[in-house]
Amino acid sequence: MGFSGFDIAIIVLVFLVVILLFKGIKTVPQGYNYTVERFGRYTKTLTPGLNIINPIFERIGAKMNMMEQVLDVPSQEIITRDNAIVGVDGIAFFQILNAAQAAYQVSGLQNAILNLTMTNIRTVMGSMDLDELLSNRDAINERLLRVVDEAAHPWGIKITRVEIKDINPPANLVESMGRQMMAERDKRAQILAAEGLKQSQILEAEGRREAAFRDAEARERSAEAEAKATQVVSEAIAKGDVQAINYFVAQKYTEALARIGSSSNNKIVLMPFEASSLIGSLGGIGEIAREVFKGDGPSGTPRQGSRPPVVRPTDN
Repeated sequence: MGFSGFDIAIIVLVFLVVILLFKGIKTVPQGYNYTVERFGRYTKTLTPGLNIINPIFERIGAKMNMMEQVLDVPSQEIITRDNAIVGVDGIAFFQILNAAQAAYQVSGLQNAILNLTMTNIRTVMGSMDLDELLSNRDAINERLLRVVDEAAHPWGIKITRVEIKDINPPANLVESMGRQMMAERDKRAQILAAEGLKQSQILEAEGRREAAFRDAEARERSAEAEAKATQVVSEAIAKGDVQAINYFVAQKYTEALARIGSSSNNKIVLMPFEASSLIGSLGGIGEIAREVFKGDGPSGTPRQGSRPPVVRPTDN
C-alpha cells in the first residue's frame, strides 16, 4: 500500500506541529525569570512553571536569576581625609526585582554593580578620617547601602546589604596607633590616681575639720562647766559660806600637787608654803563632808556603818 502525496503532506504537517509544540512549551525553574523577545524586541517575562510561546515569532531572551546573590568586592587602597592609606575590601548582596530592566537597562549587571560599589566605597570612606573609619563601620555600611541602592534602582535590582569586611592600615600606622593607645591609657591611669589622691585629701581634711570641731565643742563645754562652778563658788562666797571657800582652795591645792607629782622631769619637789594652810584646807573639806553625811541619814543622824571623816590640824 503506497502513500499518496496528500498523506505525506499530512504526516509532515503533524510532525511539524509536534515539533512546534515542543519548541513552544517552556518550563521556567523556581527562582528564575525568562524574558521573551519577538523579532528581537522584548514582549513579556516568563515566571516559574509551564509557559507557552510562539516558537515561530518568539524566542527566549535572557534568563535572569531572581534569588539574592552575593558579590565579592576585591581589596582596594583608599586615601582618607587625613591622608592615611588603607586597604579595604567588602561584600555586597543584591536581588533582581525586575527581570526586563536588569536584562535590558545595563550590560554586564554584576560587573556594573561591582564597579558601582567600589567607586562609592572610595567616595564614602575617602571623606572620613582614619579614626572614623575604624570606629564607625556600621555608619559606613549604612551610608554605602543607601547610595549604591539608589544608583542601582533604575536597573531593576535591590541592593540588600553592603558590608565592609576588612580595613587594613599600614604597619607603621598600626604601630603608631598602638603607642597612642598606650599613652591614652597611661593618661587615664594618672587621672584616676590624681582623682583618688584628691578624694583622700578631701576626706582627710574633712576628718581634721570634724575632729577640730568636736575638740572645740568639748573645750566649750568644759569652759561652761568651769564657769558654772566658779559662779556657784562666787555665790557661796558672797553669802559668806566659809566651807565652800575652803573646799575650792583645797581642790586647787590638790590639783596643783597632782600636776607637780605627775611631771616626768622633776624628781625633787620644793613646796614653799605652810603645811598648816593645807591642813586647814583639808579641815574645811572635812567639815563639808560632815555636813553632807549628816543630810544623808534619817532625822539628820549619820548613817550606820559610816563615820564622817575628821581632820584635825596639828602644829608643826
